Amino acid sequence: MNFMNEAIEESRKNLSTGHGGPFGAVVVKDGVIVGRGHNEVIKNNDPTCHGEMQAIRDACRHLGTYDLSGCVLYTSAQPCPMCLSAIIWANIKTVYYGCSAEDAANIGFRDDAIYDFIKNNCTDVQTMELHQLDRDKALPVFEEYKKKQMTIY
Repeated sequence: MNFMNEAIEESRKNLSTGHGGPFGAVVVKDGVIVGRGHNEVIKNNDPTCHGEMQAIRDACRHLGTYDLSGCVLYTSAQPCPMCLSAIIWANIKTVYYGCSAEDAANIGFRDDAIYDFIKNNCTDVQTMELHQLDRDKALPVFEEYKKKQMTIY
């Protein structure tokens, strides 16, 4: 089975459904697709419903875990920063993608602008203002968590 073709077919769904942009992905473990997704941002009124996010959520449901170690992600386009972060949090170590961030920019998506914001240490206030506030109030919760030695990651 050609897994990249499966990811591209997921992206193609939105040409007829209008669920969101032309992005799709599949998560594969041991040669079997365990998660599928396509962009559903418009359908769900949720900016986090990118194809990769949906495929990761689907794989986690099917495998009964948040840890996708040993899985590979195939996606129709280079992951945006949000999806890239989710892929890293899910412990997926290999990603294959079709179109580049530049290709996405050419059809109206702003992945490059977000990457630039991150590269510039989140200091471009035209993109977003980022301020630390009340660390002294938030930090005790972290300290309590550490004391309990909970291991969720």
